[in-house]
Amino acid sequence: MTVEDRGAVRIVAFDRPEARNAFDAAMYTAVREALASARVDPGVRAVVLTGAGSAFSAGQDLHEMAALAEGSGRPGLATGFPALLDELTTTDLPIVAAVNGVAVGLGFTMLPHLDVVLVAEGACARVPFAELGVPPEAASSLLLARRMGWSRAAHALLGSAWVTAPELVECGLALRVCPAETVVDEAVAVATGMASASRSALGTIKRLMRAAEADEVRAARRREDDAFAALFSDPARNPGGSLAGALGGGAG
Repeated sequence: MTVEDRGAVRIVAFDRPEARNAFDAAMYTAVREALASARVDPGVRAVVLTGAGSAFSAGQDLHEMAALAEGSGRPGLATGFPALLDELTTTDLPIVAAVNGVAVGLGFTMLPHLDVVLVAEGACARVPFAELGVPPEAASSLLLARRMGWSRAAHALLGSAWVTAPELVECGLALRVCPAETVVDEAVAVATGMASASRSALGTIKRLMRAAEADEVRAARRREDDAFAALFSDPARNPGGSLAGALGGGAG
């Protein structure tokens, strides 16, 4: 992960290009800490999330997820995902995404929790949970249907279908499509516009916007967590043996 400040905007880039920026235990911790430090830094008033190289994020590192399912995962992996999601869902800083390439698994399911999403031409998103035999995550069982509409969400979640950049805009998950070479700069410009307001105003508005569905999001996350726990505790259904080979071990 890399961090760069441009004025009052902090740019956090997922930086495991060899794994299409898939999240391992270390990256969960690093991104959460970067967001937490931005939240308490008085000089930061907005954050941009993007990916290094040609991918936004390929989601969970499947090698680590398979190891977790088999009881040999690295310390921190099981707690890294919920801790990062807690930070994303409670920070009062505006977060803008520059989706610069493929967004798979968490790379997709984090988007409904962000404030503005810009997507590069040619980028696309996918949640292959049904294909991998695992439940949804990050309250996506609630938020994708709410943001995209039932049929589109069902196509994505049940059909593991790719969603193109124009479709992300059409269904309301993204604001606009940008040229790949300018998507980060355009995201910084959007974040800079937000950062011109006071932190107290930004925080108050964001908390009020979130309040209406905060309880539902927490409940959806609990249901998904319970479904994961039930799946991985059942030897007959535990998908750990098949995860490492899926998608080359890159995405969750």
